[in-house]
This record gives sequence, structure tokens and C-alpha cells, in this order.
Amino acid sequence: MTPSLPDILVGNFLCMAEPPPPESAGEFMAGKVGVVALLSLLAAQEAERGPSARVWENAAIRAVLTDAAEAYGDAFAEAGAGVDTDFTLGALDRANAALRRSLIALHEAVETAGDVVRDHAILRLYGQMADARRLDMPPLPGR
Repeated sequence: MTPSLPDILVGNFLCMAEPPPPESAGEFMAGKVGVVALLSLLAAQEAERGPSARVWENAAIRAVLTDAAEAYGDAFAEAGAGVDTDFTLGALDRANAALRRSLIALHEAVETAGDVVRDHAILRLYGQMADARRLDMPPLPGR
């Protein structure tokens, strides 16, 4: 499971809103605060870069699907049709999930057909997608 940005922020809130029991003082509480701080930093990166990464990724997948339609069937043209019009994270993620399922189906068809050129193009896209969604870990204090 990949938690969404709102899930992470709500989790941080719930973690910090509940008063700690006396036995969780000291190092345990410091660790808890450190984890919440790290998640908050990663969430900030996601809030900054996430929407543009999703818009780019959705367009890139649509282009691959549309390009493959002639060779692999109209279902991929249909899957690749459209553009993002709702730019909320939830809407972008729903569109992305559907597009990824279609991309996986196309990749399976490409591998079965032995289409090495298109296979490598899809593999490059996977790498670009991972890079676009990369979150940078900060240096940890005291390390």
C-alpha cells in the first residue's frame, strides 16, 4: 500500500494529537517526533512535486498507449485517449491507476510479441516515472 499525501498528514496529526502515556517519555517520544518530522518533510516534497509528476506521467503513459494502438489494438487507443481536467491528487491518482493497468497490459502484449524496441521504450518510461516521483531523504541529525 502506498499512502496518499492526505493519509500521511492525517496520520501525523493523529500521532501528535493524542497525549502520550507516561511510559512513552524520553527516547520513545523523541523517536516518535523524529518519525513524524521525517514524514512531514517527505509529505512537503510530495505536495510540491506530486501533482506535476502525475500530470506528466499520465500524459507520457497516454502517449505510449496511443502510439501502440495501431500495432496492439484499439483498446490501447481508448485507454490512451483523454487528458487530465481535474487536478486534485485523488483524481490524478485514479486516472494514473487506470493508465498504469493499461500500460502493464500493453507491456505484457509487447513482451509476448517479442517487440524489443517497444519493450525498451516502456522500460525507459518506468525509470522516468520512478525518477519523477522520487523523494529525497534529508540528512539525519547526529549522523
